[in-house]
Order: sequence, then structure tokens, then C-alpha cells
Amino acid sequence: MSSPTTNDAEALALAALAATLTDERRAQRFLDLTGLDADELRARAGERRLLAATLAFLEAHEPDLIEVSKLLNVKPELLVAARSELER
Repeated sequence: MSSPTTNDAEALALAALAATLTDERRAQRFLDLTGLDADELRARAGERRLLAATLAFLEAHEPDLIEVSKLLNVKPELLVAARSELER
């Protein structure tokens, strides 16, 4: 599988962030772990560092990674590759 381009990785990570926030339990855990509040999250949503952190958060809990990948209709490996691209 080829690595996503930076633009593709950002778009995929934004979609993953949105999917993460659609589940109340997952959203609260994400906010708790990052220390962000909703306003700060909105303000920083397009930052590569936050997008990479979102994907790393999903990778750290495989059930969430799989669930979000299903919601986005992509393989979990693509989310992992996107994180790697964003961390470059």
C-alpha cells in the first residue's frame, strides 16, 4: 500500500477527527487524554500535529481504530500511514 500524500493524510485525519467526536465515549476520552477543550479543539482542528495526535489516539486503542476506519470506509492501515505522513 502506498503512503497517502500530505493533503490526503490531512483530509483523512480530519475525517477521523470528526468520526472520533461522533461517539460520546470516544470523544470524551480524546478530550481527557489531550487536555483540550471543545473551543481549543475547534481552533486547532487543521493543525498537522493535532491531526497526527488524533490518529495516534485511535492507533492506541485498536477497537476505536477499527470502528473509525469502518465509518470512513478505509483500511486501518491507511489511518496508520496517514499518521506517519503527518509526523514527517
